Parts: sequence; structure tokens; C-alpha cells
Amino acid sequence: MSEWIRVLKNGIYKDNPVFRQILGICSSLAVTNLLANSLVMGVGLMFVTAFSSFTVSLLRTMTPKHIRMMVQTLIISAYVIMLDIFLKAYMPSMSKALGPYVGLIITNCIIMGRAEAFAQKNKPLISFFDGLIMGLGYTLVLLVIAFFRELLGFGSLFGIQVLGDQWVNWTLMIMPPGAFFMLGIVIWVSYRLFPHEDDKSQGKAGAKA
Repeated sequence: MSEWIRVLKNGIYKDNPVFRQILGICSSLAVTNLLANSLVMGVGLMFVTAFSSFTVSLLRTMTPKHIRMMVQTLIISAYVIMLDIFLKAYMPSMSKALGPYVGLIITNCIIMGRAEAFAQKNKPLISFFDGLIMGLGYTLVLLVIAFFRELLGFGSLFGIQVLGDQWVNWTLMIMPPGAFFMLGIVIWVSYRLFPHEDDKSQGKAGAKA
């Protein structure tokens, strides 16, 4: 059970893929102008990461080392195609809004990173859980960024207007600089709230000096 708790903590804050590993930045900046977009992208990445890690782990003993990365890419691509087909069939407007970023999930370093660093060395169920939680950690960061960008940029949350007519929308927040600005704040706050062990040791060393 301790292994499952460790995976949970790592995915949410200790080794969060966005503000700790600084991965998945492109989509973090591209789709976070609206909460709905961020939620769908996050859930989609959770699906792909979880099932890709599960499949990679399932086949780990049968995959030759010299083609391991190719097999992992093929597995990830298959799940991304499933996600893309699902969105086009059942959520066409969302598929259009996300545009090429659904297909670009294939190149998301979070998925390949978990497949190589964790799923290749662990059993299928814990690998599935690791992929799911890493995807959840990514999704939570996206939602935090999107919350402030949509609220300040449009005065709405999930498309529902929550600020009055007197509110002046911050155009900057729905532009690329607003995404960079918010991501920087999230990373800074996360390091203040969840200092890494190395950060703590450096702080102690500095205090002694």
C-alpha cells in the first residue's frame, strides 16, 4: 500500500509533471484559456497515459530492448487515435476547439517519460495507477491556470458569466503572455508550498553558512 501512496503523492505534488518536471508545457499554455478545454485535454491525457503505461508494462518482458522506444510510441499513438476519434464523434465542437493539440498528445513528454521511467520497470496495475495519477497532476495544474485565465480574461467559468457587466476583461490573460505569466506563478507557488528535499537541504546549508 505504501507504494500506491508514494505514487499518489508523486503525481499530485512531489513529482508533478508540470511544476516539478516542467513537462507538457506546450498544451499547458495552449489550451488553458478556457476551463472546459483544459478539463477535456486533461482527462484525455489521463486516459492515454494510464492505458499506455498499462500496455507498456504488460508487454515489457516481450519487447526487445532495441525497439522499445518504437513500441512505446506505437502504443501511445494508438490510444491518442482512439481519443481523437471519440472527440470527433461525440464532442465535435470540443475537438475543433482543441485542434491539433489532441494529436500532439503523442509527443507529450509526460506519457513517454512515465512509460520509460515507471511502466517499463513495474507491474501493469501500479503502472496504470501511476499513469492515471500523473495525468491527474497535469490536469489539476491546467485547471488552476485556466480558472484564473478564463475568470480574468472573460469574466466567466465554464462559459457561465460570473462577473458583472462592470468587470473589464483582462485581454492579456487570454493571450500567450497571460499563459506564461500564470504558469510562472503556479511554479513559484508550488515550490513555496511543496519544497523539494534538495531545496530544503540547500536552505539548511545556507542558514548554517
